[in-house]
Amino acid sequence: MKKIYEIDGNNFSTLEEFYEQISSILIPCAKWGKNLDAFDDILSGGFGTPPEGFILIWNNSNISREKLGNAETVRQYEMRLRAYDTVINPNKTNMEFVSMKLEKARNNIGPTIYDVLIHIIKEHCDSKDGIELILK
Repeated sequence: MKKIYEIDGNNFSTLEEFYEQISSILIPCAKWGKNLDAFDDILSGGFGTPPEGFILIWNNSNISREKLGNAETVRQYEMRLRAYDTVINPNKTNMEFVSMKLEKARNNIGPTIYDVLIHIIKEHCDSKDGIELILK
C-alpha cells in the first residue's frame, strides 16, 4: 500500500506557502531549492519520498485554484523580474520571456501557478514515479 500524504488548500495562499506545506509534509527537515524545478525533482524521488511512489491528496484544491490563480501568477512573475533587476548582468532573453509571461498573466492568458503545479504533479502520475494525485 502506498503512503498517503495530504495537503490542504486552506493552509497556503502563495507559492512560497505551498512550498512550506510540501516541505513539512513530503520531506520534513530536508533542504531544497523551493522553486518549480526543485519541486519537480522532489517528485522524482531520492529526497525522502517513498521510492515506490505515494498518493497525494490535495484537500480544498478549489481554494488553491483560486489563491494560486492569476493574481499569484502575476506576483510570481513580477518577483522574478525584480530578481533579474538585482543581477549585474541579467540574461536579457530570460527577462524578455518572463516579461511576456507576465503580460499574458495580467490579461488572464495562459497557465496559472496552480495549473503549473498540477501539470508537474500529473507528469509524475503518468511516469514510473508511481505518484497518484487526488483533488478534493
